Amino acid sequence: MKLQSLLKQSVVVVLFSLTQLAAHAESEFGQQFEKIKLAASDEQLYQLLYEMPKGGDLHSHSSGSGYSEWWYEQALAASKQGYVYHTRIKTNNCRDYGHQAYKGAAPYYLMFYTITSASLASLPTCEQAEFKPLAELDAKERAAWENSIRLDKPYEGRDEFFQTHWQRLGDLDANPYVTAEIVYLNLKAFGDEGLLYLEPQLTLQGYQRPDGSTFSPSEAASIITGRLSRQDALDTGMTWRFQEAILRFLPNAEESLETTYKIVAENEDWVAVNMVGREDDDKGHPLRFLETLRKLRQQYHGVKLSIHAGEVDEPNFHIRDTLLLGADRIGHGVNLINDPETLREMRHGPYLVEVNLISNLLLEYVDDYSQHPFPEYLRIGVPVALSTDDRGMWDSTLTDEFYVAVREFNLSWTEIKLLSRNSISFAFLPEDVKNELLATYDKRIAGFERRISRKGVAALNKKSAPKRGFICTRYELCGI
Repeated sequence: MKLQSLLKQSVVVVLFSLTQLAAHAESEFGQQFEKIKLAASDEQLYQLLYEMPKGGDLHSHSSGSGYSEWWYEQALAASKQGYVYHTRIKTNNCRDYGHQAYKGAAPYYLMFYTITSASLASLPTCEQAEFKPLAELDAKERAAWENSIRLDKPYEGRDEFFQTHWQRLGDLDANPYVTAEIVYLNLKAFGDEGLLYLEPQLTLQGYQRPDGSTFSPSEAASIITGRLSRQDALDTGMTWRFQEAILRFLPNAEESLETTYKIVAENEDWVAVNMVGREDDDKGHPLRFLETLRKLRQQYHGVKLSIHAGEVDEPNFHIRDTLLLGADRIGHGVNLINDPETLREMRHGPYLVEVNLISNLLLEYVDDYSQHPFPEYLRIGVPVALSTDDRGMWDSTLTDEFYVAVREFNLSWTEIKLLSRNSISFAFLPEDVKNELLATYDKRIAGFERRISRKGVAALNKKSAPKRGFICTRYELCGI
């Protein structure tokens, strides 16, 4: 018994010593990081954040995350499955005045609206002449088509995004083969940025064959997961799960929620339900869905909720009400700062706020970053993680999100690591998978710290990190 007691004491001493050494090492690198922030060039800081191991992205819309050139390339490649796409390049004033609705959400005059040959054949001859095969666009037309789904002009903002960008994708967003490729390309790109996990919002409803007939949710799931089981997807090293999203403000949203809940319950790779759409359209207010969710919870188990809330620039109680719905995570949470009672309740968990700095700026929920509540949440103990939202439409990356956070809010190294660990700790994954990812992250970040500790920024790769439009325009980091 005495020997056992001595052994236990020895183990405790060793563990305490290792913990102290780890804390000391982190403190030392934290001090070095502060020196790097002061002395490094903007390019070197960006390079460091690109090479830095990261956790995951918990808030990413699958269609909004596709870069414009990806959409174009995959649209042409879909000819292998029999899809041929056409896009509107002109208007012939084919409609009577006052009759401008076009296939539901898209207005008639919307340029670069993209449809299949089957949809084109259903139009009157006058309207058919407004479209051109996507494969036949000249260089100027292709550039304009790709630019039409980027939010990159000073005069563009929230209305442009919600009322044109998604609609322009048209039938292209209803192709499960293209969707699967966009997800794969994101897994590869995120893996190159040092991520371990991705949890996109990706619906299994509404997919169509070339002739316009529909795929069932199970057929769509089989196509998508089948693509991601191929070796090139496995080689990304990424772990992934999906959320099933619904549009919250539609008249049939309750019925859609029931279908969505059933899909998540029946597909192991789909782990959560998310309600998306403009919150300033109050038809989708959270409490509208309270009774439906209570009914669904009587039948189903294991379905998580991560719901958009607080993505508005006016005070309301949507976040409080969304927590009442049973949400584990809040998407955006910008106006939580205006609800002190709920803010106080969210300190130290168990709820996470998925913060999207670039999205909130470009959609004008803040005029500049001095108005953003992210540092307040982070530094009073509300669990937060950085995410990309619709990075394809912002022309940005997760590295950009970290760069914005460091530049605008002077993040410490401890805070940076906390953000990455939160993005795994609050993932909708089994505990053993989360623990494995956290252990991998800790190992990678410790190795990164050792590498940078030895030589500082001189240890960074000579090949410059890839950069996209947002970081080039706003922070003038390209061409350095």
